[in-house]
Amino acid sequence: MSGAVGRVGSGMRWWYRFARSEGPGARSERSGVRSAGLAWLVVPLLLIVTIPIADHFLPPDVHLAHLLVVALALTAAIAGPGITALVGGLAVVALIIAGADRQTLTTESVLVEIGSLVLLSVLLVAFSSFRARRHRELMRVRRVSDATQGVLLRPLPKRAGPVSIASAYRAFDEDSKIGGDLYAVTRTRGSTRLVIGDVRGKGLASISDNAAMLGAFRALAHRQLPLPELATYLEGAVRWDAMENAGSAIDIGERFVTAVLADIPDHEPVVHLISCGHPAPLLLHGTAATALEVPEPAPPLGLGWLSRKPYVPATFPFGEDDRLLLYTDGVTETRDRRGAFYPLAERVTAWTDEAPAELVRTITDDLLAYAAAPLKDDMALVVVRREEPAAA
Repeated sequence: MSGAVGRVGSGMRWWYRFARSEGPGARSERSGVRSAGLAWLVVPLLLIVTIPIADHFLPPDVHLAHLLVVALALTAAIAGPGITALVGGLAVVALIIAGADRQTLTTESVLVEIGSLVLLSVLLVAFSSFRARRHRELMRVRRVSDATQGVLLRPLPKRAGPVSIASAYRAFDEDSKIGGDLYAVTRTRGSTRLVIGDVRGKGLASISDNAAMLGAFRALAHRQLPLPELATYLEGAVRWDAMENAGSAIDIGERFVTAVLADIPDHEPVVHLISCGHPAPLLLHGTAATALEVPEPAPPLGLGWLSRKPYVPATFPFGEDDRLLLYTDGVTETRDRRGAFYPLAERVTAWTDEAPAELVRTITDDLLAYAAAPLKDDMALVVVRREEPAAA
């Protein structure tokens, strides 16, 4: 029996060297093993060693070697195909050792167990290989998603002129980081401009309209256009993109973007807003939260033909230490277990003294705790605080 234990121990050392090797695919496989927890791989190896030893001391009518299948199944659940094949081979060797030690190796029962274990090993290696391939595909998709987000939804600067900025974004699709909500910030001569918007639809299906909207805003914002003209150009860009990509006239009418355009002058304690069918921003002044309702809101971008009225900006006070909270309806339409919408305007009054980054984190955490289920829509938050006094 001591020789058998030695052979099993030698197999364990071989497995350890194999797991640490730099052969093809070893690095990615080690990464998967680490994510599952290296400690869990000790369990199958202990089973492979202890089961033959236990069989040696148990009565002849008690046979534990069939439990080696547990070691193989556990390995397949947490490791890749290479390690699964190796553990399967070690399990077969341990079963042969146990049968030889009990002098039952050539019996029909042990031969059936060996054949079954070999067959199961082959099936689990095939399954593990398929799972590893799907995992690699998912990693590639996530890398593409990350790259796309970096191009479309660029991180906002922490400071732009006299204002500090913080933001949060969560896509509807759990496996994606991009969706239908959008925001962007640019600097013009003497002011900071922001846009926050919500493309009709959610998740990956809205990326095209998202790209058209953000591309147009970034291209036009630097032309120093007055805010109404900027809105007019964005309307045209969204409309053109809808016509280019729509399958029918009906599709054109169903593709639009709700948005708020904000212009914050450096030397005036005000903010100019144009609302295109989007939820009203909140102004946090002292301990109060006030919805900045634009008197003449415009239709969503892409549906400007519904109203021939020109874009008219509304002006609101925005002084030192005031905060402007812009958000999408993915925030306010989140429901709790009773079906009640998230009361953003009420809850935010308890956090009006927080810095922009802290306020964004607080609202996001509170929203996720409030929701009865995972978010059913994309959500975006932007908090802007004026850091310097502006001459009236």
